[in-house]
Amino acid sequence: MFDIDLQSRIPIYEQLYKRVVEMTVKKQLSPGDKLPSVRELAKSLGVNPNTVSKAFQSLERDGIIYSLAGRGSFISESNGNAIKENARADFKTAVKDALSAGLTAEDMTEIIADTTSIGGTKLD
Repeated sequence: MFDIDLQSRIPIYEQLYKRVVEMTVKKQLSPGDKLPSVRELAKSLGVNPNTVSKAFQSLERDGIIYSLAGRGSFISESNGNAIKENARADFKTAVKDALSAGLTAEDMTEIIADTTSIGGTKLD
């Protein structure tokens, strides 16, 4: 369910954060759904609980999840706006990086056109 790549250069907490967001956007996780506990998830992934805790703290800070003392962490009702704002910020950073690497606005427009189609996005 929460697949991560231990060999990736992307930090594990960031992979976990993005996976929860992805599952929420794809409606695999719905508002009110309970997430595994930090200890349970850390054990199933084979990672340090502090890593999972860091991801959960970031998710809660960004309004994707909320925690109830003694009950656990849950998917927030109003997480759509938080997800869009995070995507917008990530996109701006990616555009700045692309411009710094020498890509033009036309290059980026072509990339966007290549990765989208009528009715949704391509997965390639």
